[in-house]
Amino acid sequence: MGETLEVTEHADRVVVTLNRPAARNAINAAMIAELHDVCTLLERQPRLLLLTGAGGTFAGGADIAELRERGRNEALQGINSRLFDRIARLPLPSVAAIDGYALGGGAELAYACDIRLATSSAVFGNPEPGLGILAAAGACWRLAELAGKSVAKQVLLGGRRLGAEEALRFGLVADIVAPEALLDEAHRVLDRMAASSQAALRLTKLVLDAPGAHPVADDLAQAVLFESEDKRDRMTRFLERRKS
Repeated sequence: MGETLEVTEHADRVVVTLNRPAARNAINAAMIAELHDVCTLLERQPRLLLLTGAGGTFAGGADIAELRERGRNEALQGINSRLFDRIARLPLPSVAAIDGYALGGGAELAYACDIRLATSSAVFGNPEPGLGILAAAGACWRLAELAGKSVAKQVLLGGRRLGAEEALRFGLVADIVAPEALLDEAHRVLDRMAASSQAALRLTKLVLDAPGAHPVADDLAQAVLFESEDKRDRMTRFLERRKS
């Protein structure tokens, strides 16, 4: 799609590879713009998203040279946080396939995805306080939601980096796979999703991500799905299989 991403479109999914290997796939302004273009694509034509990085690294952080020049106005624009929020709110689920470093903004990008898979060399961390800033693109609350407040404080305040085994133990990643099998396993996860009803996936994601207790949201989403022909067809096929 541009100079920083490789984008491959399929009927049911879009595969996006962060492709600045010389800069450890650091997230710069060009990459942010191109990822917004991907979001526009997926909002117009909802499909599953697979996000990964080239060269044995997911994303080594934000582009520090650019970050150093940002001031109060840029902070208030939420340049990274608005993008990551948009990715988190995509209609259909996203899977991050993480090899190597996912640090700083790269970690926050991974946290914004719905499911994360990792290789044994994956490393998550948020070293922003060492650069005089905070992890302001979602880590301060997403990491706490994903792995618990104690773990989030160890990473965000104590500078702890989480290896793949720790990330798995804390629930941050769904599985650890060999580097050569990472994309195949990510596609298997997407295959399972693709076999489900798109409407059911969309509404389930909306309900899961809704803040607070939401029994009314559950009921309203289920009411929509109960009236769909897709639901009737799928349940009819299930019942017919049981009879055979």
